Amino acid sequence: MTRKTSLAANLDWPTILLYILLVAAGWTCIYATGHEEQHARLLDLSREHGKQLAWILAAFLLAFLTLLFDAKFFAAFSIPVYAAAILLLLAVLLVGKEVNASRSWIEIGALRVQPSEFSKFATALALASVASRHNFKVMRLPNLLLLGLLLLLPATLIKLQNDTGSAIVYSAFILVLFREGLHGAILLLCFMAILLFVLSIVYPPLTVAAIIIAATLLLACYYRQPRAALHYLLALLLLFLPLAILLPDAPPDRLLLLAHAACTLAALLLIYLRRVKRVAILLLLSWTCIAYTVSVDRIFQSLLPHQQDRINILLGVEQETRKTGYHVMQSKIAIGSGGLAGKGFLKGTQIKYNFVPAKSTDFIFCAVGEEWGFIGSAAVILLFMTLILRLIYLAERQRSHFSRVYGYCVACILFFHVAVNIGMTIGLVPVIGIPLPFFSYGGSSLWAFTILIFIFLRLDANRLQVFK
Repeated sequence: MTRKTSLAANLDWPTILLYILLVAAGWTCIYATGHEEQHARLLDLSREHGKQLAWILAAFLLAFLTLLFDAKFFAAFSIPVYAAAILLLLAVLLVGKEVNASRSWIEIGALRVQPSEFSKFATALALASVASRHNFKVMRLPNLLLLGLLLLLPATLIKLQNDTGSAIVYSAFILVLFREGLHGAILLLCFMAILLFVLSIVYPPLTVAAIIIAATLLLACYYRQPRAALHYLLALLLLFLPLAILLPDAPPDRLLLLAHAACTLAALLLIYLRRVKRVAILLLLSWTCIAYTVSVDRIFQSLLPHQQDRINILLGVEQETRKTGYHVMQSKIAIGSGGLAGKGFLKGTQIKYNFVPAKSTDFIFCAVGEEWGFIGSAAVILLFMTLILRLIYLAERQRSHFSRVYGYCVACILFFHVAVNIGMTIGLVPVIGIPLPFFSYGGSSLWAFTILIFIFLRLDANRLQVFK
């Protein structure tokens, strides 16, 4: 049996079929969003659907070429590929072209490429290489720092390009690390960080600080220290009132923090004398939370104005439908107007008459909802979920640790993109501008996801081998 015959026999054809179905459905939606009678030719390169068809054909060629590589190549050259991706991201900052306030594109003649899309599979390869090292334990501090650096470096460079959405995608790799032994307490900390972020934006600083201190005292009671919690609360109130009299012009949140600081110092002294370690940990945790909430404001202010508006609208801080909220409002109208079975192919009025902005890119799912209805939308989501679950199944059957970690990276990146993009269109998450895989118009995204998946399929074809 020849090598080519063996490769074809070992490929996971159900995954390839799902990929082809999603690509075909995506191109159909792009064709519908820009359909005009005078430009009905499929390969009309002056129209988006014509360009996308050319990019799809190129993607199929890339998939074929990826499968021709030896599976050991991806493990052996994972770090050099990652280094090349970092160099490309640095090059974008120097010579990149700015589009929609983001400097994230490199022009090569008539072709425009977005390196941040390709850095995802490069980071996945590097993460798999590091995590699959002999006797590698995720929960060791040096290993955690190494993994954090591996993920933060491309995310930071992408954020410097003002492409916040693509930078946030790298948080999906945290899900991979849970499979590799990351403690569940980290997930709880991530949830708390998100909760504090929301509270810091929605409520004034005094309210957030009071919530943190109250939570600290409740935890003290939980750890069987109710008397210490009561004494601390009384001391806090007794200090707050004199401070308010002595500093009448000081903001209430600052007075509360001063009182909390004084009480903390006194409590730490007593704790040191009595050796009550749990209360000390809780107090230090409360100050960590307060420091985090202060930094949230700085991070939030560093975002672009339209990004701040989108978060405020989602959280109910602002109500605006003419500018920032217009995208989501029109998106909901388009999806809702599709009803159960949709209006039919090429019959979507909201899409056809340009009521939905970015209808072929970030909000391409509106075309699915309006023309194919609830049934079509559910079918597309089901296809995505089937593909993701299939990838997880393939990852679990790998003999090689490297292949398993990379397979989970592929599944988590796809899941994050699908969940966030569809969530954007129905108003569940802020509009951060990331594409829907295989659907959104653009060659870089399609090619990057194609390479991402077919590298894993090539590894899976040699699933009985162990790569180092």
